[in-house]
Amino acid sequence: MSNVRTLPDLLIQPIVDMALAEDLGRAGDVTAMACIPEGARMRAVFAARKPGVLAGIDCVRLAVLAMDPKASIDLKLADGSTFSAGAELAEIEADARAFLSAERTALNLLGRLCGVATLTRAYVEAVRGTKARIADTRKTTPGLRALEKHAVLCGGGVNHRFGLDDAILIKDNHVAVCGGVAPAIRAARAAAGHLMKVEVEVDGLDQLDQALALIDEGVGPDVIMLDNFGLDALREAVARTAGRVVLEASGGVNLDTVRSIAETGVDVISVGALTHSAPALDVGLDAR
Repeated sequence: MSNVRTLPDLLIQPIVDMALAEDLGRAGDVTAMACIPEGARMRAVFAARKPGVLAGIDCVRLAVLAMDPKASIDLKLADGSTFSAGAELAEIEADARAFLSAERTALNLLGRLCGVATLTRAYVEAVRGTKARIADTRKTTPGLRALEKHAVLCGGGVNHRFGLDDAILIKDNHVAVCGGVAPAIRAARAAAGHLMKVEVEVDGLDQLDQALALIDEGVGPDVIMLDNFGLDALREAVARTAGRVVLEASGGVNLDTVRSIAETGVDVISVGALTHSAPALDVGLDAR
């Protein structure tokens, strides 16, 4: 899965710059300036302490170049690649003061994104052989959504909507205010342009039937989210739907349950844990 499309530097650079500015504070890296002779050079390798899936390697490149535009950078692997413990991910030769000032920002972003990609890969492998795809959610770290969703792709998952503006997702509170599933879907369909998809969340088979009835009328949703359905209810939902609409399972998903959920026949399983609970992967910087 190493053929993941890279993110443009234009999207990554502002995040890297903000993180560097936060770390440098008002006076810059006072330790590096006090201890490291001006003009000293250093070579080091970003190395994995544990096996995983690579994501965020361009954050390393851009963090180092922001501090030393003349740095020599050798990226050993591309995002989406798997690696073993001890693998070299990137080798850098740069001004020592600049490099050490960029170190923590580079490691923070790399470890965070590799963690998301690695956890995603575990879910993808858990449902291998079924038709279910693993999707992320909007439960992302504020400011890091583009990077974390890219990391999900690196792990073999797929992206749900990026924000409130790129798809209509009718959830339980929308349904409550609108007075029911059918009125909410009809209102959404009336407002949606021809390129805007509509998804509705249902919490039981009765609401599913209301949404399916609208599909038969030609005004139904493109996707139905089955929220916190048990396995028997998921199987029944798949049978009643009979392929007329994409079914997404959500809620109560973890690595112990995801295989059973996938085997019910749903099309997509959305997992908030991919981004809100992924542990950072241990990556270190080894000077040479």
